[in-house]
Amino acid sequence: MPILIDGHNLIGQIPAIDIAAPDDEARLVLLLRRYAARRRGRKVVVIFDRGVYGRPGNLNGYGVEAHFARSPADADAELIRRIRAVRRRDEWLVVTSDRAVAGEARARGIPVLSSQEFARRLAALDQPRVSVHEKISERPLSAAEVEEWMRFFGFDEEAEEE
Repeated sequence: MPILIDGHNLIGQIPAIDIAAPDDEARLVLLLRRYAARRRGRKVVVIFDRGVYGRPGNLNGYGVEAHFARSPADADAELIRRIRAVRRRDEWLVVTSDRAVAGEARARGIPVLSSQEFARRLAALDQPRVSVHEKISERPLSAAEVEEWMRFFGFDEEAEEE
């Protein structure tokens, strides 16, 4: 499922990225690349409402396309233009908390996810993954399991006490 993202709207929801930093867009794109890679090459299109206008070729790649609008108003217009151009509406997801952009997507039958919720999903990328085996080994052994292991290794409690 391709994702269309309101870039600075999302950055505002990620505590690790300062929207005033000169590299805020690049830092978000790096997170989005990791997200796309873990989702088997999911396509991500992110529209930023300020920054360097033009085609930032150094940010594009690894499943992410980054586009900069000339002004904040142009970004919303660009997002809405792209929403209106979507042909397979059930295949796309729009990430924004902007009411006008979200309303346009919903009116056209495109699912919308809030920037807050998507930021939570991105934050989960940094959580250490625990395998099923690690989870199982973390629980303490029951008395019956301890007794079974002791028998298996030939440990006899009564003989030890003498």
